Amino acid sequence: MSQFLAARKLLLDRLGERGYRERMIVTTDLKKGVLRELADRESLLSFPVPANVGGRFSVLSAVGLFPAAMVGIDIQALLRGAAHMERRCREADWRKNPGYLLGALLYLFAVKKQRKLVVVMPYASSLLETAEWFQQLWAESLGKEKDRHGRVVHAGSTPLRALGVTDQHSQLQLYGEGPEDKVVLFLHLEKFGKACPIPAAFPDQESLAYLGGHSLAELISAEALATEFALTRQGRPNLKIILPELAAEVMGQLLFMAEVATVFAGGLWQINPLDQPGVEAGKQYTYGLMGRKGFEAQAKEIKEQLQSGDRYRI
Repeated sequence: MSQFLAARKLLLDRLGERGYRERMIVTTDLKKGVLRELADRESLLSFPVPANVGGRFSVLSAVGLFPAAMVGIDIQALLRGAAHMERRCREADWRKNPGYLLGALLYLFAVKKQRKLVVVMPYASSLLETAEWFQQLWAESLGKEKDRHGRVVHAGSTPLRALGVTDQHSQLQLYGEGPEDKVVLFLHLEKFGKACPIPAAFPDQESLAYLGGHSLAELISAEALATEFALTRQGRPNLKIILPELAAEVMGQLLFMAEVATVFAGGLWQINPLDQPGVEAGKQYTYGLMGRKGFEAQAKEIKEQLQSGDRYRI
């Protein structure tokens, strides 16, 4: 909302009332919420978010599709991929259902093998944001204090993101020889957009000469395979999702599969993967500190805690 206010002022200052109304587009709930009220009152073009779709599951709704279209992504292909994966995920046998299989494996690693850290590691910088999206999807959906019966369970596993090749050299030492509490999920891209040939030079230097005639794409793929092999030899569990190329239809499949895996894992943990009660407390304290009416008690609680000097409790 603060970004909305800033963008609104920018448009009003530069383009006036008409320019603002013509250019501001809102994605929000169809019927309720302050942004819906403002969009209706100021006659702004708007795209609805389905009422039963939470934010972290909204990437294949207007929330994700509109900005994707704005940067040139083929959203029809994206949805075709999601629809294809949806059909595959109707399979009742979890061993043949990609979403169920991924969710079950990560759940079993967490509860049976105490591998409660999930390192999502793409070997392509273009997939880094996908790993970050999965972090929120998995963490916010599955990290729950209580199960569906009200019992305290403290469910969930912690998703982390790493980027190959960069974090292979900065973190692999920990993954291979550190605490045995991780499972690594590799995202492997078979075909890169560009091969980027490595020039041949310095034939008298054995440590350099062997690289000539290869490409950076080959090198990254080799480092990915080498990392998988090294972890496997060290007895460190790892999984791999293979993407044939970075295409909208492929990404649609990946995104939908991750959502199904998350909800399925929630069923195995017997928690509600679609709510986020732990996030609301932080929001309410923020409202209080920013002076929002109705949240004075939260502001008072924080200020009293700060004044007491007992900062370790905050």
